[in-house]
This record gives sequence, C-alpha cells and structure tokens, in this order.
Amino acid sequence: MSQVRTVKCPQCGAPVPWVPENRYRPFCSERCKQIDLGAWASESYRVPASAPGDPGEGDDAPGPRQND
Repeated sequence: MSQVRTVKCPQCGAPVPWVPENRYRPFCSERCKQIDLGAWASESYRVPASAPGDPGEGDDAPGPRQND
C-alpha cells in the first residue's frame, strides 16, 4: 500500500495531501489559492535581476564603429 504524500501549503503552511481529488493543490483551500494569485497580480512576487552594467562591459560583441 502506498502512503499519501503530504506537502505544506505555500501560503499558510498547513499540511496538504497530494492527491488528484484536491483541486486546490498545492494549496489547502481556494482562499489560499486566491491570496497567492492576488500577490502575483499585484506584482508582490518578483524575480531578482542584476542591474545593467556599463555598455560594452563584459560584452564580446564589437561595439558601434566611431568615425575618425
């Protein structure tokens, strides 16, 4: 017999059985799912990006030619 896998709800941390019958997985409820969706919609979650460097810094491609 296989044991049902349990994960933590990413929103509230409650234990959630990982079964096809749980239509909100990985969340525990529709409420937690909607809270998470709202955070994405309001751009609360962001992927960190490095600041752009100086033009040509670390760039192997030749830059624009200058007229002499």
